[in-house]
Amino acid sequence: MTLYDIPLQTLTGEPTTLGELSGKAVLIVNVASKCGLTNQYLGLEAIHERYAERGFAVVGFPCNQFGGQEPGSAEEIQTFCSTSYGVTFPMMAKVEVNGPGRHPLYTELVTTADAAGEAGDIQWNFEKFLLDPAGKAVARFRPTTTPEDAAVIAAIEAALPA
Repeated sequence: MTLYDIPLQTLTGEPTTLGELSGKAVLIVNVASKCGLTNQYLGLEAIHERYAERGFAVVGFPCNQFGGQEPGSAEEIQTFCSTSYGVTFPMMAKVEVNGPGRHPLYTELVTTADAAGEAGDIQWNFEKFLLDPAGKAVARFRPTTTPEDAAVIAAIEAALPA
């Protein structure tokens, strides 16, 4: 089983997998609507649009584990993201990223080390994981690293399909 095979649900409750994005570079982000970092939605949408035609996508995973900062229903999250930030990238159903209820996708992702060589639990909302077109996690960026950061952009450009 690869990351592409792990069962997911869209924000609207439809079953899916990341397999639909096979062959693309994908940035997976745990997101929250009421976080001090929520304005990162702007940068995430900007890079999603900037690189979409070159085989890139952002995928958001709402999470309420950090300070209860994503308390809304699926409908509230969708409305907030689209009206406040113009989000067009795929949003999945709310998940847990740490602890005994950790979603299987995040069980795999937390083994990915960041630039300092550290793996392990998600630190906060807006932690980012970059998958290459084969679905392998190739980079991890901690929450305060913005989507526009030079290191994120360089990693995305290196991971884009040829």
